Amino acid sequence: MQRRRLGTLEVSALGYGCMGLSYGYGPATDRQDGIQMIRAAAERGVTIFDTAESYGPFTNEELVGEALGPIRDQVVIATKFGWNIDPETGERRPGLNSRPEHIKAATEGMLRRLKTDHIDLLYQHRVDPEVPIEEVAGTMKDLIAQGKVNHYGLSEAGAQTIRRAHLVHPVTAIQSEYSIWTRDPEAEALPVCEELGIGFVPWSPLGQGFLTGKIDAAATFDSTDFRAVFPRFTPEARAANVALVDLLKRIAEGKKATPAQVALAWLLARKPWIVPIPGTTKLHRLEENLGSVGVELTSGDLHDIETSFAKIPVHGARLPEQVLKYSNG
Repeated sequence: MQRRRLGTLEVSALGYGCMGLSYGYGPATDRQDGIQMIRAAAERGVTIFDTAESYGPFTNEELVGEALGPIRDQVVIATKFGWNIDPETGERRPGLNSRPEHIKAATEGMLRRLKTDHIDLLYQHRVDPEVPIEEVAGTMKDLIAQGKVNHYGLSEAGAQTIRRAHLVHPVTAIQSEYSIWTRDPEAEALPVCEELGIGFVPWSPLGQGFLTGKIDAAATFDSTDFRAVFPRFTPEARAANVALVDLLKRIAEGKKATPAQVALAWLLARKPWIVPIPGTTKLHRLEENLGSVGVELTSGDLHDIETSFAKIPVHGARLPEQVLKYSNG
């Protein structure tokens, strides 16, 4: 597995997004199956594993902690705080909470669930407009000084927030949705990351599965699957957006690859400090995703993708409005 750097943190070129094993894409995977998937990723060279206290809440962190316990010193665990979740009970409350005392309590809970004495990369999951980012960064600086956290990250943060945070303590990575059909970070987040030497971690690099070509207009989703209420996954939007998948399929045929591999290779080709974190519950999909590291897209391929993409309008907002309002803070 190739290696890349997020700021000063060295990781595998592809990470593994653990959320879908427990939360968000339908019923949770059997616990032992989930453990086996995480360990299978590690055995194949993946070193960065992404979770969050809100995935469950808590159940995904517990799964990750158990799965990676035997190889803890060989991997990077990334998790996130920031939603208003009771650190003890896991009760979800409305809105966000990044008050310093809450961050500290949340961190203690994360350490317990992950069965570790330190978190390699701790993200603020969403920017809290009620708490100055300087206070958040200062709290992270304290946690890092105490050895409880190694690296500080931000998720779905705007350029000015990133700059302000970075002045207080160096930011290692920004995590935001980014894929060939969600290009929002290109305007501000990627340029500021390049300027400041910050890594970028795209979540949903396969467009919640749509870019694999396995979801069509007739697909149905479980009531516990986020996509059941995502604007981009209405039957009408899926029927319109299949043109983008057709573009990926055309490129893939010439590369003897799959649409998913081309979508990931496209991200890897954007910048050497971009580390996508696709998730899957299936071993053959894990191996397919990891195969993207060997798919080389030439400058001609990339130009072809850009010019073709420019002619394809993407239908539907990337997230529901009530979630989108917390993004790009």
